[in-house]
Amino acid sequence: MPGTQGISRRSLFAGSAAGTAAALLSSGTATAEGSTNSAACGASYRAAYHFTVPDQWKNDPQRPVWIDGEYRYYYLYNADYFTGVTGTAWRLATTKDLVSFTDRGVAVPKDTTSNGDLWSGSAVVDTGNTAGFGAGAVVVIVTMSPGGGTDHQEQFLYYSTDGGLTFTNYGTDPVLPNPGVADFRDPKVIRDEDRGRWVMALAENDKVGLYHSSNLKSWTYVGGFIHDGIGVLECPDLFRITAGDGTVKWVLGVSANGKGSGLPNTYAYWTGSFDGSAFTADASEPQWLDHGWDWYGAVTFEKRGAGGAVDATARYAIGWVNNWDYANTTPTIDCDGFNGTDSVVREIALKKASDNTYYLASRPVAGLDSYVSRTVNLGDVTVDGTKVLDYTGISYEVTTEITWSQLTGAGLQLRRSPDGGRHIDAGIYADYAFLNRRNTVNADTSGKWQESHTPFDPSAGTVKLRILVDRTSVEMFVDDGRYVHTSQVFPYLLDTRLALFTIGGSAVFRNTVIREFAV
Repeated sequence: MPGTQGISRRSLFAGSAAGTAAALLSSGTATAEGSTNSAACGASYRAAYHFTVPDQWKNDPQRPVWIDGEYRYYYLYNADYFTGVTGTAWRLATTKDLVSFTDRGVAVPKDTTSNGDLWSGSAVVDTGNTAGFGAGAVVVIVTMSPGGGTDHQEQFLYYSTDGGLTFTNYGTDPVLPNPGVADFRDPKVIRDEDRGRWVMALAENDKVGLYHSSNLKSWTYVGGFIHDGIGVLECPDLFRITAGDGTVKWVLGVSANGKGSGLPNTYAYWTGSFDGSAFTADASEPQWLDHGWDWYGAVTFEKRGAGGAVDATARYAIGWVNNWDYANTTPTIDCDGFNGTDSVVREIALKKASDNTYYLASRPVAGLDSYVSRTVNLGDVTVDGTKVLDYTGISYEVTTEITWSQLTGAGLQLRRSPDGGRHIDAGIYADYAFLNRRNTVNADTSGKWQESHTPFDPSAGTVKLRILVDRTSVEMFVDDGRYVHTSQVFPYLLDTRLALFTIGGSAVFRNTVIREFAV
């Protein structure tokens, strides 16, 4: 997927409610374009425990690879964001636990060849030296658009012999030329060990093209998977995973915009089978790994256990907490000199539903447990109406199990203002679970994309919620994580209260626990 077109300065501080927030927080003013001054906003909007770009701009995550006992995480980065110059490079961060990241700078620079900047792609470790760069070389297949436009996308190769820290271009000719189509991008390369070859999944408008290669340098088209109705497909994903009952499924995923059809604008996926050349879906319509408005360009990657062994029963996933409809609209620009935040890394597992179909369930990475700095155990709380808790905070996790005998709705008011007029609502109502950001500052100026829904059976009489709240995001995991909602928000920094609410009856919020993290 292409990178940013440069800063538009559509900051929330410019003629919006967040301008009031800045006034409430500080007597200072926003600094000159491109500078960083948290004091001008009174406090920082930078996330406390989510990955954020050190400066300037980030968008798409690139699938991390495991090298020397750590994950090497690449992402699209534009060092020239504040000057309005377009184009992205691949910047690198490393992590052992997928919570704390160390910045390693730009690994694959932009504009070093006539082909310009780098878009999305994927890195692989060539342990068998199939490409001839040496055993263990890191090979990146990436989309570039010679000439700087967006209508002639091709796939190029870069390689690294120092463990993925720096890369060299493999000439300036594409390893997969464009056959004459407008959308031809975001290669995802996997190793098919069963057949001794590489497989590429490529986004081609309403199709995911599939290709074979023996050496990563030349590719042959073998077929494609087509699905329309959810916009242009981007950032494809293809992997195998084993359920707890031993069932093995292949999963094909894409980032897609289903808003026009009343569907999410996040990561759509199909479970099915893959014979090395063709993917066959179990059902025609996709499921969605996130149902909020802001979990785009997501990637999944291998879960490694002790000694680096691959866990076949789980994977990790990370997504960009943003949306191309309003990608440049963020107060982090003025307060902190950056625009780019990711979700927490999630662990995903394949589970069997009551109708014998399979789905992916998500939960926050277990590594978060090692960074708990404070725990507030509220126990069981009975609520009939609205109850404001004796807790204040900006960044935290709250877990609870809501139980009831007769009820219309229940949930939590997150980042509630002192007067109760502003808040983010998360919970259940009638036959759906929801996350609603309408009553706080957020980037959707259209007002159309404020509340996300997922199915819920009210006859259960109980629901478990695990909600991650940070300075600019909310991620809600419902029950076993089959349904997740992620939305970008920018509450006033003085909105720190937390309340519980019920509608049409009373409920008990059992085992209610708040955890804060120091990362």
